[in-house]
Amino acid sequence: MPAQRRSGWLALLLCLGAVVLGGLGLGVGSTGLEPVWHMLADPVASQIVWEIRAPRTLGAWAAGALLGLAGAVAQGLFRNPLADPFLLGSASGASLAVALLLAGLGVSPFAAAWAVRLGLTGAAFVGAVAAVLLTLTLARGVQHTFRLLLAGVVVGMVLGALTSMVTIAVPETLQAMQGFMLGSTGFVGWQSWSIMAAVGAICVAAAWALSRALDGLSLGEATAQSLGLPLAPLRAALVAVIALATGTAVAQTGLIAFVGLAAPHLVRAVVKTTHARLVVLASLMGGLLLLAADILARGLLAPQEIPVGVLTAVLGGGYLLWLMHRRHG
Repeated sequence: MPAQRRSGWLALLLCLGAVVLGGLGLGVGSTGLEPVWHMLADPVASQIVWEIRAPRTLGAWAAGALLGLAGAVAQGLFRNPLADPFLLGSASGASLAVALLLAGLGVSPFAAAWAVRLGLTGAAFVGAVAAVLLTLTLARGVQHTFRLLLAGVVVGMVLGALTSMVTIAVPETLQAMQGFMLGSTGFVGWQSWSIMAAVGAICVAAAWALSRALDGLSLGEATAQSLGLPLAPLRAALVAVIALATGTAVAQTGLIAFVGLAAPHLVRAVVKTTHARLVVLASLMGGLLLLAADILARGLLAPQEIPVGVLTAVLGGGYLLWLMHRRHG
């Protein structure tokens, strides 16, 4: 089967899977799985479905799509299949900003609730973008991919250490940050979903427009230059896509690991294609993965809920270990 047709079939299957899981997500709550049509017949239950579960389900898909897209772009930019969206220090920057905000508010129950609802997402986004800008500053721009990668690692370690210092100085912040650090879609509402959907559409369009640059970079910098590609501005645009997509997802759902790393791998395991199709398919795959993980997180131990970031780390880590064993076994 030609790669183009296989890509089309994969996209269709991922969309159908998202629709099926989306319908399932509307019926999964603290009481386990309940048919949606039964809930819609009850006014109170119907309100729960439309005001809580529907935006959370759509938000989980949107956040996963953003992370899957950012992962595909990062792996293409750094020419490294193990690159993930947090490689430029965005996760550590977001964590530090959230810790500083909670410490500054005194972490009273009222302050913590206010931070979660009003200030937490903004602080996380600003922190993520600021960390990426710091990485760019240390790397002296985007001219050298290796220097950019190294600067991202250094920034991540330093900001992670500063976050630890904040939590040691104000121990109460650790408990308040737990939901953010472990990843959760529980606070996603219609406004959050709208923001992620709008940013996701912009980032997919930008990544698709920059896909030729990713194809050129995958062949090596010398080859990309011989093709007449202006590498510096193209790298800057790709870094901006990664920062925007990752920062938006982290701001709304906290730190969710392995989705951005695993989604492009799963797509490439099914179909070998150019980056123009890969960025779209990785977005669809990331959305499906996080949506499935969110449903499992809500339903496995109902009424207790597993942090979705913990579940994705376990499942994603297990998948990558299996992949390494299969390749080197």
